[in-house]
Amino acid sequence: MKTAFNPADILLPKNTDMNKWTVVACDQYTSEPEYWDEVYNEVGDCPSTLKLILPELYLEEPDVAERIDKIHAEMNKYMADDIFEEYKDAMIYVERVQSNGIVRAGIIGGIDLMEYSFEKGSTSQVRATEATVIERIPPRIKVRENAPLELPHIMILIDDEKNTVIEPLAECKSQMKKLYDFNLMQGGGSISGYLVTKDMQEKVMSALETLGNKDEFNKKYNLTDTPVLLFAMGDGNHSLATAKTFYENLKKNNPDKDFSDHPARYALAEIVNLHSKALEFEAIHRIVKNLDIEKLISAMNDELGLTDEKTEQSFTYYYNGVEKTVFIKNTSSNLTVGSLQIFLDKYLKENGGEIDYIHGTDAVKKLADKHNGIGFILPDMNKSELFPTVIKDGALPRKTFSMGHAADKRFYIESRKITK
Repeated sequence: MKTAFNPADILLPKNTDMNKWTVVACDQYTSEPEYWDEVYNEVGDCPSTLKLILPELYLEEPDVAERIDKIHAEMNKYMADDIFEEYKDAMIYVERVQSNGIVRAGIIGGIDLMEYSFEKGSTSQVRATEATVIERIPPRIKVRENAPLELPHIMILIDDEKNTVIEPLAECKSQMKKLYDFNLMQGGGSISGYLVTKDMQEKVMSALETLGNKDEFNKKYNLTDTPVLLFAMGDGNHSLATAKTFYENLKKNNPDKDFSDHPARYALAEIVNLHSKALEFEAIHRIVKNLDIEKLISAMNDELGLTDEKTEQSFTYYYNGVEKTVFIKNTSSNLTVGSLQIFLDKYLKENGGEIDYIHGTDAVKKLADKHNGIGFILPDMNKSELFPTVIKDGALPRKTFSMGHAADKRFYIESRKITK
């Protein structure tokens, strides 16, 4: 099968302090403004991707429109100043040394958005693994509109148990041009990138096509004539959904034009093997604030039938310095996170309040105390369940899992032109 992942025209800065150029994904540290304050202080006046993104911490700020205008102006300035070198029809092999010292390997290239859908029940080659919150797309569209560049924090997973696609490149680094090798700021570990040669690109594409063989796919998952899921979203689900929506809007608003070869048809992304030892699925926890916590706990006990008797689904909540583990009798999802999220979505819609999604149990307790809120600590998901669950049941509840700590998320390095 022809795969959705292909070489892309990739931009990298030249003669730039890469440590200051590169910052973590915009959807991290959304409840920790001090993190982003430190990043701004560290970057200073240097060229940086920090000036080309909108940290989601600021999405609801009154000056968001002004921030977006500054992003577009900075992108145009960087292009006018010729700070980029463009690598045509390129793939970049990446080795990220995480904060725990484990190497995560990946390949950066372009995803064909025509082969992607975030709709629930989708049978596309590239699929969302978690429910997409449609309301989160329009603010991101505003960033993409009038932007000449895109910067990806999108990580897409392949289920390559035999290590046929990415892993062979590790043995060929001496044959590839090293494009960068440096430490990442704020405890993000380090990263190196290599330009994949044309013959190695062909081997990558051939291995992906083999991985996407429909007969082998159905045999692997004990299915019958089911469309192939070759690429499952890992990180950056809403960023890819934004790129898809932007491209579809572009076509809809210009029905007399042909956009089949337009740069906006594609999105820059990194593919990573689900079976990488560096990938550990961790639960994404919740904090809820700005509402009557006692009332919420009472409603939660009634709605979910919380009990001390052991059942298949359990979570721990932390409030006012005390934590309690409870079990759910009245489940509404196959996963604990689903049963809890369904309740929280309904309750917050009817009673107000705010929810935030947090990585790490210590951070949950710290932020719950800081905001006089309640924290929900959820169990981890086994990553081997991901592909079979998405194939059979569709997208999981939103914010079901995270691949590692916030410091180990993708950092912005590469970019790509999305206008002609």
